[in-house]
Amino acid sequence: MKISVIHDYSDVFRTTKHFAKLAGHEVVIHNDAYIDADKVVEQIKGFDAVLLTQQRVPMTRAIIEKLPDLKFICQTGRNVYHLDVPACTDHGIVVSVGRLSGGHSRYSTTAELTWGLIISSLRSIPYEVERFKQGHWHSTVGTKLNGRTLGVYAFGHIGAAVARVGKAFGMNVVCWGREGSLARAQAEGFDIAASREAFFENADIISLHLPGNKATHGLITGADLARMKPTSLLVNTSRAPIIEAGALAAALAKGRPGFAAVDVYENEPVTGANYPLLSMKNALCTPHLGYAERGGYESMYATAVEQLLAFAEGKPTDVLNPEVLAKK
Repeated sequence: MKISVIHDYSDVFRTTKHFAKLAGHEVVIHNDAYIDADKVVEQIKGFDAVLLTQQRVPMTRAIIEKLPDLKFICQTGRNVYHLDVPACTDHGIVVSVGRLSGGHSRYSTTAELTWGLIISSLRSIPYEVERFKQGHWHSTVGTKLNGRTLGVYAFGHIGAAVARVGKAFGMNVVCWGREGSLARAQAEGFDIAASREAFFENADIISLHLPGNKATHGLITGADLARMKPTSLLVNTSRAPIIEAGALAAALAKGRPGFAAVDVYENEPVTGANYPLLSMKNALCTPHLGYAERGGYESMYATAVEQLLAFAEGKPTDVLNPEVLAKK
């Protein structure tokens, strides 16, 4: 079987423990970052299968229609909003998706990065490191965590982990979200904001942990951000579209919130520094590093290799569109 692996930015797939199991197949790996649909077609055309890591590349109907040889799509994550599944079904392409990890390890890695961004922002670490390399001594004054208010929006696996660390730092942790989210937060002894308005107005740091879907698209508005303190920090390590388009850059320009740290963007990958926040002094931006951790990759790619081999043997697993199998 001919397998194309695209958008493996860190060239990590070939270094994983299970990669050797594909020795009997032709595997071509691409590491470049891009959003050009024509290049997607170029790197997959003529291959029987493609391995997609998470949601790094849109697979539209227009792209699918240009890949007549493609029979199988292997998707490491479970979220397939980037993939036109009906188009795959129409063209007889089997789609296998990733599995949930019992230990939720991928969630904790995002929580870890969230705290890395929070501390880096409050202590001006990236700025001071670069200044130090240029021959300067420190020139900023940091802000401590103890005694400050941390707002956690959505108490899921990631939000809960962030909240627990905040509590360990001696912070006043206040939560907001849907009814189920708030019930879980209360069950763990965390405070609930008196209202949505109070949540944004009173927090010194707000960390967003909402899933990306139609219900959450644009949920955080410019009006919400305008309520934040000029000294506050907004952190987004979940999905960029949960914030109203253009609202964060506009809010930062007005000084409410005073600073933002983000790891996610509307159209990824972002190349050529082509993103408004990258030129703003009161924003710290990382290139979607939340889930990019060695152990997480080992687990995701182990499942992917298993799915590729199962398909090659005519026994596909974790199939999202089983109706395709009935036609074969």
